[in-house]
Amino acid sequence: MAASRLFVAISARALASAARTLTLPQLRALVVLDTCGPVRLTALAATLGVNPSTALRMAERLTAAGLVDRRTNPANRREVLLSLTDAGGDLVSTVLARRRAEIRTLVERLPAEERAALVPALRALTAAAGEMAVEADPAPRTVADVL
Repeated sequence: MAASRLFVAISARALASAARTLTLPQLRALVVLDTCGPVRLTALAATLGVNPSTALRMAERLTAAGLVDRRTNPANRREVLLSLTDAGGDLVSTVLARRRAEIRTLVERLPAEERAALVPALRALTAAAGEMAVEADPAPRTVADVL
């Protein structure tokens, strides 16, 4: 639990330092859009584990903030597609860079032996959770990879 609180606190500090009044769930939605590209509203809701009406309200707030673009899906006019605006992409990049920097600083404080043991342990934990791997230079992914 302490490690969980640490990572949430790091994310919250990184988000706050970007001078935005966004919540961590909204940041998570932006990260999904950044990772997956244009996404149907229903797929975003499923990925976030919320109902579609919650995802719609979140998308409306993010659209009003200029971070998300909502468009009708040209392949199915009944669907809404969501994508990041340039400002949304910049915000995600800034927040994630600040989060990585803080984590890097913490990891560098560990003795080399503990640091070496940390990587396989965290990989095993994320694999057990079914989280997608994040590489140094990630390739674009689809929502199916996130679900």
